[in-house]
Amino acid sequence: MNLRALLRMLGPALGLIATWVLFAALTGSSFTSWSNQQLMLLQTAVVGTAAVGATWIIVAGGIDLSVGSTIALGTMVIALLVREFNTPWLACAAGVASGAAIGALIGALVIGELVRVVTLAAAVALGGWMARAHGVGSGIGVALALLGLGLVVHWRWPARVPLSPFIVTLGLWGALRGLAKGLGGNQPVYADAPQSMRAMERLRELMYVGDTGPFAWLPPGVWILAALALLAGLAMRFTVFGRHVFAIGSNEETARLCGLRVERTKLCVYALGVACAGVAAVLQLSYLSMGDPTTAQGYELKVIAAVVIGGASLSGGQGSITGTLIGALIMTVVDNGCTQLGLDNWVQELVTGAIIVAAVVLDRIRQRAEPA
Repeated sequence: MNLRALLRMLGPALGLIATWVLFAALTGSSFTSWSNQQLMLLQTAVVGTAAVGATWIIVAGGIDLSVGSTIALGTMVIALLVREFNTPWLACAAGVASGAAIGALIGALVIGELVRVVTLAAAVALGGWMARAHGVGSGIGVALALLGLGLVVHWRWPARVPLSPFIVTLGLWGALRGLAKGLGGNQPVYADAPQSMRAMERLRELMYVGDTGPFAWLPPGVWILAALALLAGLAMRFTVFGRHVFAIGSNEETARLCGLRVERTKLCVYALGVACAGVAAVLQLSYLSMGDPTTAQGYELKVIAAVVIGGASLSGGQGSITGTLIGALIMTVVDNGCTQLGLDNWVQELVTGAIIVAAVVLDRIRQRAEPA
């Protein structure tokens, strides 16, 4: 391994160490205390979880600008289900499923299945309206929905109309945020009964240190992030699917000529990647103890920044889960250190923006230096 490759691999870790040492020297024990280290890890959990999924998407040559809106919508879905049914784990599963469904929608639009998506959505919407107008068990409504599903699966459609992932996710950035606000009538969703309050308290335990147990020295939310990152990292490096993702991100046309099923792989990448945002929504709700349609604003920047700072290329084909976690930790250390120093929020945003620009510049320099 040459020096350039070694620096590329160790660069994010060296940056994290240098940033931590700098703030430790400037702030002292208030920054280096174990309780503050726990706090920084906890602050990284939500963004880091979403960034794990975004790593897959960016490595495949895509982008997702709707992460924050997906998290907000997920908190609303979970909170509404908890308030209605008092079943926290079923609500969490629904929150993750909502993320996967949004990812599948993004993937379908990106690979060009716009007509199928519109047809299915129209059939389901019409079927739902008929069922509501004539009773939940309306055979007409169910038949319309099944007809739309059959058309989507079996009908021979015209040529695909692929869309830019930037445009698709930019549109959903606003649409999903609006849907989140609509679900709660522009208001947060709170637990309003003793049973739902107890259910919400059980979810809150996902983010905070328990009193007993062998893993109580770190918040449970951090362990969830670590487990998800481990699974995603192993899958990315040691599975055929992971190698296909890197191949598609490096050169999509070459991957297609080699026989890879590019469209199906992209669809799976978006579904799995945005499902991680659904997990982040569970953690965010556990932190807030309510569904909030305005939460996670600006998380798109934080998630993409974590991936890029960690060494991924926005042009695709490069990236790692370990690097992404280090990138997320760097931003958390900067935010926490600036807070410890008493700096205003605008200074934190300025420093974060400078780090992102520097990471992109280094990525461009590295690409130019690599042999063709």
